[in-house]
Amino acid sequence: MTIELDPAVAAALPLDSEVISEKPHGKGSWSTGYKLDVKSEGLVCSYFLKIIQRPRHAELAKGEFESQKELHKYLPGNAAIPIGYGTLASDPSSSFFLTAFLNLSEEVAGPAQLAEVLKKLHGTSVSPNGKFGFHLQTFNGVVPVVNDWCDTWEEWFTRQLRSDIHWEHSIRGPDPEFDATADEFFEKVVPRLLRPLQTGGRGIKPVLVHGDFWPGNVQIDKSTQRIVLFDACCCYGHNELDLGMMRESRYQFTGEHVSKYLEAILPSEPVEDFDDRNALYAMRDNIINAGLHDHRAFLRENVKEEMRRLIAKHPSGMDGFIEIDNMSGSETEYRL
Repeated sequence: MTIELDPAVAAALPLDSEVISEKPHGKGSWSTGYKLDVKSEGLVCSYFLKIIQRPRHAELAKGEFESQKELHKYLPGNAAIPIGYGTLASDPSSSFFLTAFLNLSEEVAGPAQLAEVLKKLHGTSVSPNGKFGFHLQTFNGVVPVVNDWCDTWEEWFTRQLRSDIHWEHSIRGPDPEFDATADEFFEKVVPRLLRPLQTGGRGIKPVLVHGDFWPGNVQIDKSTQRIVLFDACCCYGHNELDLGMMRESRYQFTGEHVSKYLEAILPSEPVEDFDDRNALYAMRDNIINAGLHDHRAFLRENVKEEMRRLIAKHPSGMDGFIEIDNMSGSETEYRL
């Protein structure tokens, strides 16, 4: 029996395709997934269809498509292949994202295997204009990522963390105490940790980052045993951003994964700031989760306490930064 698809989805499939099976597949907080078995020219191929029924659904679908397209450019064997996206013809309140179907295992990728994939992504990707950002807005879950191009990483990250906090407050309500702490944090800590990356003769190159790098979006293809990245919200940014979620104990990527990555790609200079930068990057995921999930609303307090810890460590901001010459210039070092 032929299954009738929405015309917009059908148009993204090969000509003369016949859908012979459609089954619910996967778990998603922001969408509904299906596995499609499609017969075309005598061959049966499988696809994964995601239906998004959320505000800004069309932008969500396009952001994911463009992110996966960019990932696939640099990781052709390790990224879900985007096929198409668009708004449903039969239901303009919903959009779809279509990709090749993969039989994925929930097995956690090992540290060495993960480091190899990230080294390839971060080591070969190049920003099209040398700036930080992306050519369109993407979404971390349903949280907007402001991707207007920036000359400095400090500018991009400051803008985004402020945006994330504003979004969380729109869900959980105002918090004057948090805001007062955040004001001091943005004045002192963010410049102190990010400005030295691109001053004093140091520099970082914008590389493609996945943007939501946790085990739920990084799984193993059972047929090839390769790591596959999906559900990306990409930008060209600091490579260490993809390590932020490895800091949190609720995820199955651990300090061992971070250590193996740092064997492949050394921390950016100043090296002594790496752990604090990692804490800074982890804050984004925590404040986002505080807004996304009721059972994680407590993470707002965690972020506030982490801000206070780093303010106490860097009370003078950039005025307290002391240059330490630990740039050896060794040809064996691989530093972005």
